[in-house]
Amino acid sequence: MSTIGAITEQAIELAQSAELAQEVEAEDAQSVAAAEGAGLAYGLAAIGPGIGIGYLVGQAVQAMARQPESAGQVQTTMFLGIAFTEALALLGFVVFIMLKFV
Repeated sequence: MSTIGAITEQAIELAQSAELAQEVEAEDAQSVAAAEGAGLAYGLAAIGPGIGIGYLVGQAVQAMARQPESAGQVQTTMFLGIAFTEALALLGFVVFIMLKFV
């Protein structure tokens, strides 16, 4: 009788741990999905500023090559444009953090 009781207790404990494991797996799946979504959102948010900064610097170099006497003004304007464009990437990073932790 005691062996049947011990086996029954082990079966009950095993069933309870299986239910707990299913709950943990559901939470892990939700966490993984949130991380994937946040990563995708930040990746897409970084594409635009990356392209914009590349285009901006290329056009500034071209302008400085054509008119070297205005290089200082073009460079100042270029750095302002880079700062504004980079602000978009930082905004995307803020959205990434919000999606990941909220």
